[in-house]
Amino acid sequence: MSITGIDRITHGVEDMAACRAFFLDWGLRLTGESDRGLDFETLNGCEVAIRRLDDPALPPPIEPGPTLREVVWSAEDAVDIVRLRAVMSARPGFHEADDTLFCLDPNGVRVGVRVSRKRPVEVAGLPANTWGASPRVDTPAGFYDRAEPIEVGHVVFFTLDLAAATEFYEALGFVVSDRYPGRGNFMRCAPRGGHHDLFLLEMPEGKRGLNHIAYTVRDIYEVFGGGLAMSRAGWKTQLGPGRHPISSAFFWYFQNPAGALVEYYADEDVLTENWVARDFAPGPTVFAEWAVAGGLDGNTRRQAAPPPTAPDPARPKFLTDRG
Repeated sequence: MSITGIDRITHGVEDMAACRAFFLDWGLRLTGESDRGLDFETLNGCEVAIRRLDDPALPPPIEPGPTLREVVWSAEDAVDIVRLRAVMSARPGFHEADDTLFCLDPNGVRVGVRVSRKRPVEVAGLPANTWGASPRVDTPAGFYDRAEPIEVGHVVFFTLDLAAATEFYEALGFVVSDRYPGRGNFMRCAPRGGHHDLFLLEMPEGKRGLNHIAYTVRDIYEVFGGGLAMSRAGWKTQLGPGRHPISSAFFWYFQNPAGALVEYYADEDVLTENWVARDFAPGPTVFAEWAVAGGLDGNTRRQAAPPPTAPDPARPKFLTDRG
């Protein structure tokens, strides 16, 4: 019995038209459009709701401006709901609606859990030839013109109390995969699964907010194809493409009109109950083994123009220092 991933996320936004254009370019399918907002889904039916910032149905935001307002997680079955009700019912904001349990986590984010409404989907990445294993013979690898995200893979929040937030999610069944001791915890939904479904960060200056939301794609080729398509459409890269040393995943981050950053990623590590969490000191080279500053130009397929000013060498910045 366990939580299996993210089933639905809800943004509160200022610019509905920009968000509509962005998420269509991102590769999501538009399933609903009304005065209230927009509804999208990924290939496996993971729901992405876009609502107006002042929608009274939304919980209070944890930061000013457009941001993520709610995360609904997938439970395997009704037995999980019974177990999780016992944990969540003692939390502030607990209520039940639309067959979903809701409460507030210690960071003030509204968290929901429901039996998953995602659907099975048959997708496969392009096979990669490695030394000693060549699954692709007499066949080109192929290319992607754009991305079609499979699901929302993980969310990353700045939190004011890392210990309290970690304890809350552990009570839901999450497991710590790796740590920045005293600074951040990578957490997966269950002992067996991808490297992380949630990353919690406590900044020295103290703040709450969204760092980024990550969408899973098939393989590294789709990370590149999706990123180039977004670049051609005029959306701004924050960092990427690149590769994370901690999760091994390939990434590409873009600025998101729905709040903070959004990421394509693929090829993350898969862990089991035998995994022993590791400790890392946060820093640019731990965050990215390599990364392209400014992204790639979608037309020339070459590095875009570098930023006009160099960062302060006395305090190297990396993506977890956003804001």
